[in-house]
Amino acid sequence: MNHRIRILGIDPGLRRTGWGVIEAQGNRVSFIASGTLTSDSKASLAERLRQLHDALHDVIALHEPEEAAVENTFVNKDAGATLKLGQARGIALLVPSLHNLAVAEYAPNLVKKTVVGTGHADKEQIRMMVKVLMPKAVFNSDDAADALAIAICHAHHRGSAQGRMALAGVHAK
Repeated sequence: MNHRIRILGIDPGLRRTGWGVIEAQGNRVSFIASGTLTSDSKASLAERLRQLHDALHDVIALHEPEEAAVENTFVNKDAGATLKLGQARGIALLVPSLHNLAVAEYAPNLVKKTVVGTGHADKEQIRMMVKVLMPKAVFNSDDAADALAIAICHAHHRGSAQGRMALAGVHAK
């Protein structure tokens, strides 16, 4: 696994979906691009999902990643919000798959542990470590920084048994 590979990280959300593209070669990671996709909160749910779909399609077409990684998020406070997040996650999983990309899913605690060293890191720690690992990285939101962290996590785990299970959609405990 020493060849160069372009990875898209996605932090899904209905209001804001963060994305980040990196190149990985061995243990080295390089920043390519990042951003935040938004949907119109006044639009219907179907329209908002289409907006995210179209915007994510454009990101993939522009940056041509070879693999994708999506955060496997869970929200328990509000059932309605959990359902909407699940629908946004569906878009985050579907669009890369439509582009024939392998898609891995990672738990938030694994992403934090991989990038920061602890599974309970806060947003500021994630932003700081993304900048340490990729000094040229720029991001316009915590969602974009999280997406870069997800891509970094995938870069570090993709060759391991855990990474292969993530690519296959199997979640290790």
